[in-house]
Amino acid sequence: MPESLGVRRKSEPMFNVPGVVLGVFAVMFAIHALRIWNLGEEALLWEFAFIPGRFALLFGADPLQALTDRLATGPETAELVQRVALARAIVMEGDTKPWSVLTYALLHGSWTHLLLNGIWLMAFGSAVARRFGAIRFVAFMALTAIGGALGHLLTHTEDVVPMIGASAAVSGCMAAALRFAFQAGAPLGGFSIGGIEAYRLPALGLRDILRERRAMMFLMVWLVMNIATGIGAPEFGLADAAIAWEAHIGGFVVGLFAFRFFDPRPSPLLSPGDDFDQPA
Repeated sequence: MPESLGVRRKSEPMFNVPGVVLGVFAVMFAIHALRIWNLGEEALLWEFAFIPGRFALLFGADPLQALTDRLATGPETAELVQRVALARAIVMEGDTKPWSVLTYALLHGSWTHLLLNGIWLMAFGSAVARRFGAIRFVAFMALTAIGGALGHLLTHTEDVVPMIGASAAVSGCMAAALRFAFQAGAPLGGFSIGGIEAYRLPALGLRDILRERRAMMFLMVWLVMNIATGIGAPEFGLADAAIAWEAHIGGFVVGLFAFRFFDPRPSPLLSPGDDFDQPA
């Protein structure tokens, strides 16, 4: 219809991504740029990366002793010597840096690492942000990042290699999407009803996921990809360092089970004008 008749077409946004998701990515981008171009590689890593060995000290474990014993009984390599030096610095400092269970998720090893996490964040985080709203979304990302840190700690208790990246929190978003985005009428369920209402459908229960074919296919593919890349990526030259796939699983599990505490539990009878951010 021509604009001369008094009706204007509503322009579509260039990027159909919620502002909070773009904001999270912008923060990660700025921090990585600061790390690379200003503060250097090690300053932010030392203060804000997650290092399991720091937390091992709280439980009476000694990462320095473990690495020293390994150095005494095995071949001396440059990597092992470097780890011993890092463990010695951690023990001498004696600072757990508890904030690192969150801040590690804002750091990335390379621009490629940041870009890949950003793509997955926008794909799945956008769906979750539309359902949760901005405040719940940020809180959910924080909790799943903590879940990823705990998953890594449980499997690498005395490790002193820093862990960084938003992959665990992104995995939590994937788990949340599994609860509502793959059923009939939902964005990834086929025959989507379209608009914001597609994100407001009642969530699947954990048992219902087992009966939803698309959700189960996604879950199986996600598990296989994480385990395969975690084990094989460094060996086949697909990554410069080991991938913390246990952290991904930690974030995913926390996201899957914590979903119910963040979901506004909207009614399917909500009208487009209702305030979706209000709890039911």
